[in-house]
Amino acid sequence: MNKKSNIPNPLMPTYSRFDIAFDRGVGAYLFDAEGGKYLDFASGIAVTALGHSHPHLVETLKEQGEKLWHTSNLFQIPLQEKLAERLVAATFADNVFFTNSGVEAMECAIKLARKYHSSQGHPEKYRIISFKNAFHGRSLATIAASGKEKLTKGFGPMPDGFDQVPFIDLEALAAAITPETAAILLEPVQGEGGILPATGEDLQAIRNIADEHGLLLIFDEIQCGMGRAGKLFAHEWAGVTPDIMAVAKGIGGGFPVGACLARASVGESLTFGSHGTTYGGNPLAMALGNAVLDIMLEDGFFEHVQGVTKTLMAGLRSLQQKYPALITDVRGLGLMIGVECTVKTRPLIAKALELGLVLAPSGENIIRLLPPLIIDEGHITEALAKLDQLFSEIKT
Repeated sequence: MNKKSNIPNPLMPTYSRFDIAFDRGVGAYLFDAEGGKYLDFASGIAVTALGHSHPHLVETLKEQGEKLWHTSNLFQIPLQEKLAERLVAATFADNVFFTNSGVEAMECAIKLARKYHSSQGHPEKYRIISFKNAFHGRSLATIAASGKEKLTKGFGPMPDGFDQVPFIDLEALAAAITPETAAILLEPVQGEGGILPATGEDLQAIRNIADEHGLLLIFDEIQCGMGRAGKLFAHEWAGVTPDIMAVAKGIGGGFPVGACLARASVGESLTFGSHGTTYGGNPLAMALGNAVLDIMLEDGFFEHVQGVTKTLMAGLRSLQQKYPALITDVRGLGLMIGVECTVKTRPLIAKALELGLVLAPSGENIIRLLPPLIIDEGHITEALAKLDQLFSEIKT
């Protein structure tokens, strides 16, 4: 008998959850235990990039699950080497460190920036400049990198080493550089900060500033990467490459996988014993990471994402014209879209659930659309109809 059965909920109260539990998912749809059907335009916050129960991922999970789940990094893991080789071949990077999550990938990136400068004889270079309203995770280091009071309040004192400037304020960025600065960190598209894409010119200017001052450039592509932007990684649109990049969310298709990618001279500064992980890169995770790449690297995959993006954005802008008192902006890159509203969005998202549409918030007044990358025109038509109904029922 549970002596503490009077406790209403044994979970720590860290989430304000909607009163719904999903039972299963197929493709772009989720179903509750009563059989209710929902079009999923949140993808578990950009995680289930290939939708739910993708046949190739399910078959891979079954096959690898019957063979080997975990051995630890004390031993060779061929699937880890295979996935690293494929990521290196498809990106700027020369080496990869696998993690279980985005925040661990960011921790690796932060440590790597410091370790690189230390290995070059400059241990005084440890500070990282980041941008206001960014979100890089919820560890102490990553909330310090964000600097948001919402994230840092009650957890002080914050780890030293992070300086924030306004998003894409190049003058403030240059002014913030000191002899202790090691790197510049940014999301090519701010996610939690309001779906704010940096332009190609912005990214090139930041790359130039980093090069001029001998700094590393770190991209956080945890949310905007893995096909979400219509290319494998968002920065590819700009033709600008980082020195270090953190990846997660869509890379496992729903299975916990993260990765820190780096160019050789940087990544090789993490020498034997300087970093590690127990679960990261285990055979089960790597099998699924490879399965995701099998699909994403197929001919035409990114062209499909780009095509449905155009259709969805056009439909959303039509809704903006129809409901100008409710929708003030539609912005984003690829299938990472923000609809800025004049009202708070949590009630809108709750109402959308009643209509059978799953959305995600970004801040207090932005609806975030992060549909699976495998959606088709029919899914878009259905989503736009539900959004039209949603906004038609809102009084301003």
